[in-house]
Parts: sequence; C-alpha cells; structure tokens
Amino acid sequence: MTRRKKTRSLADKVQIRTGRRKDYKQWRHENPDQVVSSTRYTQKKRQQRKLQAARKQARQEQGQEIAIHPERDGGEGPEQGGTPS
Repeated sequence: MTRRKKTRSLADKVQIRTGRRKDYKQWRHENPDQVVSSTRYTQKKRQQRKLQAARKQARQEQGQEIAIHPERDGGEGPEQGGTPS
C-alpha cells in the first residue's frame, strides 16, 4: 500500500458526492459559510502583514525628511510686497 501525498488543498478534504473538481467549485459557491481558511494560514498571513508594516515603518523613519511647503520667513518675494530686482 502506498502512502497518500500530503496536500494543503481544501478540495481533497471536502467529501461531496462525486469528488470532481467542478462539483467542489459549485459546492464552494453554494456554501460560502462552510469554506474558511485554516487558522494556521490566517496566523501566518497576519504575521507577514505585521512584518511588512514594521519594515515599511523602518524605511519611512530611515529616509530623509523633505520640506514640501517650506515656511516663508523673509518678505522678498513679489507676493509678500517686496521689490523684485
């Protein structure tokens, strides 16, 4: 007797009448409340998102700050009433 190959596919774990993939897709469409991701998968994805957010935060803190709208403290521009040269 040969061993069955381990699979992470949800299709193999669901017992329906014919076992055909087309039938599983139809069953999944008709029963969305019974089809859920495994807790291991959701925990893994949650951890990946946390790490991604931490890396993004670190990149933002590491980058140099850019003054997009610098404050104008001198009255030398034409909009401030100064005389252009």
